[in-house]
Amino acid sequence: MNRDWLMEEVKRQMPAKRWAHTLGVMESAVQLARRFGGDETKADLAALLHDYCKFWPIDRQERLIADNGLAGDLLEYDKALLHAPAAAWIAREHYGITDEEVLDAIRYHTSGRAGMTKLDKIVCLADYIEPGRDFPGVHTIRELADNSLEKALIAGFDSTLTYLIAKQQIIYPLTVIARNSLVRELGRVWKLRG
Repeated sequence: MNRDWLMEEVKRQMPAKRWAHTLGVMESAVQLARRFGGDETKADLAALLHDYCKFWPIDRQERLIADNGLAGDLLEYDKALLHAPAAAWIAREHYGITDEEVLDAIRYHTSGRAGMTKLDKIVCLADYIEPGRDFPGVHTIRELADNSLEKALIAGFDSTLTYLIAKQQIIYPLTVIARNSLVRELGRVWKLRG
């Protein structure tokens, strides 16, 4: 598949500001892959497609998820989560992406999951720290990302959870599970080193 053609396809799906975000996520994902020994090509591709459906009408995203049996439990939670599994489905069905690692990185970039792969971590974290992001604590997350995907992601999830709690919003359980899984993963590493 021609990367330039695919970039134009993705660009048409979103406003200019979101396209700038996507380019930032792509840049950050490749940098993280390089830093932590990930696959730069897969990181770039997953980052390119991660927000493909973000600006589709919510009812279109809901129909795509419901009609194709994609993480139906998401329909009970924040609508901002819907675009991730929808984008993974589009990547497979419309663009012929069959690499499950890339599809999972797209699918779980908003929620995380237990046992995240290196590529999952890279794309999720790149979405938090791309250069255009400006929210309380982003500088700390960026600093943590210099040395640890896991510590930076935990800080990112903590920021998201704190925000949702402050707004008295419902929390998607998979995000809590993802955070806990990362804490356990770090705990095992610390025990092995200690």
